[in-house]
Amino acid sequence: MGTNKLQRFKEISEYHNVLELTDFQDDESQKPQGRWHSDVFGNANPIILELACGKGTYTLELARRNPDANIIGIDIKGGRIWKGATRALEEGLENVRFLRMYIDHLYEYFAPQEVDDIWITFPDPYPRAGDRNKRLVAPKFLNIYQRVLKPDGNVRLKTDSDKLFSYAKRTIDKTGCRVIDSVESIYDERPEDEILTVKTDFEKKHLEKGQTISFISFDLPEEQILD
Repeated sequence: MGTNKLQRFKEISEYHNVLELTDFQDDESQKPQGRWHSDVFGNANPIILELACGKGTYTLELARRNPDANIIGIDIKGGRIWKGATRALEEGLENVRFLRMYIDHLYEYFAPQEVDDIWITFPDPYPRAGDRNKRLVAPKFLNIYQRVLKPDGNVRLKTDSDKLFSYAKRTIDKTGCRVIDSVESIYDERPEDEILTVKTDFEKKHLEKGQTISFISFDLPEEQILD
């Protein structure tokens, strides 16, 4: 592991806006589950998650545009989180936190109905059929989101993968979810949308290659989604 990476890991361990799995190894009762409003943010504002947030580009922009919401970027890569967390501190964004954890453990860190909305921006599409359960819109993950989202909460997916976009639509239909909004090509259909056109580093590369960027948002059914 390089010196820079080690230094960044050390820094985020001291950042007040980053929570890590290791923070709770000795005492799991200290996990923020059910206490994000009271103990972490100190307010009752809506909680919005960005899953697989990477460097936090979307997390930060959501925070800037929604000062009355609490935004949490989640990723397991500490080096990536360092970039977003550092920028948030530099800008004085106090409505942002980063959580370093695996997404399939989401329900261990959030109480039932504690989350208002979930964003998933440019996740790994896992194109191989054998890896479909790793896709962040697979039934396995929708089941997890059901456990933490409020009944009127939405899941929002932005992707450059037409295969993942198609898979998401099929899964939404099969699991009884309801499509709220669907955009086949953001930059052809919604070029003026200030939120959908926020560009991550990955997205900029995809656009340079001429790839289409798609978006879909949906809510979850009351009935439990089976894996």
